[in-house]
Amino acid sequence: MAATVVPLTAGVAGVASVPATSGDPVLVVVETEMGAFELEVDVDRAPVTAANFLRYVDGGFYDGGTFFRTVHADNQPNDSIRIAVVQGGRNPDTEAETFPPIALERTSETGLLHEDGTVSMARGGPDTATQSFFICIGDQPSLDFGGMRNPDGQGFAAFGRVVAGMDVVLAIHRAPYDAQQLTPPIRITRAYRK
Repeated sequence: MAATVVPLTAGVAGVASVPATSGDPVLVVVETEMGAFELEVDVDRAPVTAANFLRYVDGGFYDGGTFFRTVHADNQPNDSIRIAVVQGGRNPDTEAETFPPIALERTSETGLLHEDGTVSMARGGPDTATQSFFICIGDQPSLDFGGMRNPDGQGFAAFGRVVAGMDVVLAIHRAPYDAQQLTPPIRITRAYRK
């Protein structure tokens, strides 16, 4: 099979573009203090977002990171559109090092929807996603293009799904929290390609 290279700037720590083999999803294992789960990263349908996530994985940036946010119906008092997700990110000790934000790959372009177990990039405005990602608990159509969880209606960039260990993700979602912050955060011990 021919390899394609998704153009990304080198960023920090010399981590460069991520080669993607057409037709073959990349499997990533995320080990946490509550157990491990496995993600299937769709490098074909979401090449920019997948390559961005994988450069953080390959650079070891998620090792020592945390799942720090859990969103439930009862902890969104100011949101008229409610969602259910867990959100994680890189090791805070690497905060000084960062890759530039990436372009938003809308679900209307990729066809990857925010269904149960979907992994997606967190963002503020369009084209601002960097390293923080979230996993959907149940179907979350308000996070797709045209959905109104984010007032701009552009949605979020789904790029894969949990294929094993969803019970661990659900346990993280049920862990103790204050407002939307996990208390304490759930440590990511290691994230790597399988």
